Amino acid sequence: MEDIKKRVEELKELINRYNYEYYVLDNPSVSDYEYDLLYHELKSLEDEHSDLVTEDSPTQRVGGTPLSSFKKFTHRVPLKSLDNVFEKEELLSFVDKMSKEIRRVAGEEAAFVVEKKIDGLSVTLTYENGYFRAGATRGDGFVGEDVTENIKTIKSVPLKLKRPVSLVVRGEVFMSHSAYEKANEDQAEKGLPLFANPRNAAAGSLRQLDPKVCARRNLDIFVFNLQEVEEGIIIGSHDKALLLLRELGFKISPGFTVCRKPEEVWESVGRIGNERLELPYDIDGAVVKVNKFSHRDILGESTKSPKWAVAYKFPAEKKFTRLVNIEVNVGRTGVLTPLAVLEPVFLAGSTVQKATLHNEDYIREKDIMVGDIVEVMKAGDIIPAIVSVDKDARNDGYERKGFVMPENCPVCGSDVVREAGEAAARCIGIECPARVFRGIVHFASRDAMNIENLGPSLIQRLIDEGFISNIPDLYTLHEKKDKLVRLERMGEKSVSRLLENIENSKKNEIYRLIFGLGIRHIGVANSKELAKRFKSMESLQKATVEDLVAINDIGYTTAVSIVEFFRMPQTIHTLELLKEAGVNMEDRQEGSKEDIRFEGLNFVLTGTLPSLKRAEAKKLIEDRGGKCLSSVSKNTDYVLAGEDAGSKLQKAKELGITIIDEEAFLKMLE
Repeated sequence: MEDIKKRVEELKELINRYNYEYYVLDNPSVSDYEYDLLYHELKSLEDEHSDLVTEDSPTQRVGGTPLSSFKKFTHRVPLKSLDNVFEKEELLSFVDKMSKEIRRVAGEEAAFVVEKKIDGLSVTLTYENGYFRAGATRGDGFVGEDVTENIKTIKSVPLKLKRPVSLVVRGEVFMSHSAYEKANEDQAEKGLPLFANPRNAAAGSLRQLDPKVCARRNLDIFVFNLQEVEEGIIIGSHDKALLLLRELGFKISPGFTVCRKPEEVWESVGRIGNERLELPYDIDGAVVKVNKFSHRDILGESTKSPKWAVAYKFPAEKKFTRLVNIEVNVGRTGVLTPLAVLEPVFLAGSTVQKATLHNEDYIREKDIMVGDIVEVMKAGDIIPAIVSVDKDARNDGYERKGFVMPENCPVCGSDVVREAGEAAARCIGIECPARVFRGIVHFASRDAMNIENLGPSLIQRLIDEGFISNIPDLYTLHEKKDKLVRLERMGEKSVSRLLENIENSKKNEIYRLIFGLGIRHIGVANSKELAKRFKSMESLQKATVEDLVAINDIGYTTAVSIVEFFRMPQTIHTLELLKEAGVNMEDRQEGSKEDIRFEGLNFVLTGTLPSLKRAEAKKLIEDRGGKCLSSVSKNTDYVLAGEDAGSKLQKAKELGITIIDEEAFLKMLE
């Protein structure tokens, strides 16, 4: 046991260090594959020895239970907002005024810190003896919301500092451009409204009641202020405070400069303005602060704002140009996005020739036509968007033409489907080159074909290197082993392990294949029902809408989606190739054929069971027709509880739900 405890500590230290290198320093020293192996080893050890799980473990970044609401959080030091200036003269006047007052009272020369003004959501982080204890939104500056569990999901937030210090810091939670694009891809895939800009996406993500949703959004943070620190640590200036925070492991306000003359301040602000278009995140200005804390005390604060700091806001630029065409782009999820082709216009520091039009409804609502004179701006000064149409210019003699979404995918020719109530139109071709990456990632995922060691980064490399171009190509990789081993960071052992895992996936239960195909609206539970009812892929391919709606939990929309998917030529071709490769196409689950004792019963699993792992208990239930739910409600029939069951057990008692232990559960299986 002592060896296991020692290994867990080693793994935590390694993974936390690699997280710091990757998310804070942006300089990783190990590959994603090596990192994933270490994380998987730690998770497995903690699953088997729950007493070794500690609050600073990297596995504890995502809480398991969604909240019903956020608690209020009172800030010990008020989070005041900054006054804004918009002109050079206003900024220089502020610097001059502060300098004169400090010289008059203290007889000293003032210094100023200039920082980027990150466009995100302001939060505080509280640490006690080096451990992260609480995270809260700004709220009204005095009372915010406790979002501790969501803050934990941000990888650049240290759960344990490099020294056992107690302090409170203020930072800005934001979403990078790449994370924003991914979040909007996911929204489009689900038929949900797109986020207007990265700031809205970050704010909405941080206020998700389910930490797992927040974790998927890949938020980030820059810490820009030391609010409070324990006695004994003396810091005299803002720049020294930032350096201390960096030493403790925080990702601090990037690229700050210390200036002493008004012209230096303006030059620093100008540099930030020139850099903003190249940054991987949004900023909406620059912040200028008096550096020395003793000087800040002289200047004081108003009720709402400190007098020693100001925000210079960059203007949002808009210009008119002509819309010459509307192209359609097919994203990785198969969603078709209209793209405006514009007469080139210089906007916010760069030449703009294209702009997003989001979807067909957006075009219709704004009455946008090819040939129109349109007003263009950069949303968050990054993504060009059409905000209005000059309808008075429609009598200029230039031909106008309306837009209609194509019925067939412009990439692969498959049917384009737009379901009722959804804004997104999507290609449903399983072999479409535009969506092949996302399709293979899903196919190989844990709940689908569960091909270990085949993660997104390796899949992208295999596509880029020409090894695979569709799902069935995975089962031809053994023919290319000699070339695979020559890939960087691969080698004989890792390639052999990968090929063995791919080969083993051929024997999977058929429900995994059904789910792995990525049929719209079909989850794991539905896939199991389909496998149980139709027994083979051939029978499922022949199913009618009437056959499908007769199955529990499959409605008309889902049934139509299944039928449309299986009649597609690309689907038929893919399944033929998978069958030729030897992938199992028949239901071999004995439990699903003969034993349905739990049919119609809902179970909730909580706590640590004496001998069964939770995944094993879940499989025993589902193989016998039962369902495993994530939370307790009046629809729950049984709660299977082990040690450290927590809130789910308490709720089951309050609702009068039948509670069983492992011994009682095993008797139910006899």
